[in-house]
Amino acid sequence: MKEILEDPVQTKTWTANSLPSDNLSIENAIIMFKSRRWPLMIDPQSQANKFIKNLARDPEEAKMGLESGKMSEPTLLRNLELAIQFGKWFLIENVGEELDPALEPILLKQIDKSG
Repeated sequence: MKEILEDPVQTKTWTANSLPSDNLSIENAIIMFKSRRWPLMIDPQSQANKFIKNLARDPEEAKMGLESGKMSEPTLLRNLELAIQFGKWFLIENVGEELDPALEPILLKQIDKSG
């Protein structure tokens, strides 16, 4: 898969932004950027978290903007809603073993466009 979908320039950008250069990490990044659903990452070593935050600082990717929130924040869903409305990236940190059921339609991209 990597040989077909990989863009070497994009891979260099990713590794410059703290993505480990092993095949598994690169394949996961390819899946993350090519998939139709929003990625859900299990990240016990905080490598993906660091990579996403560094990538959002990259001038080419910074135009997307990055918002983040923790599951414990009471304004999480409102901030997530605003990020979706304005087309920003949103990173939810410190997620436990169970997700809030309100996030399920968002993760499954069960959204309606209006206007």
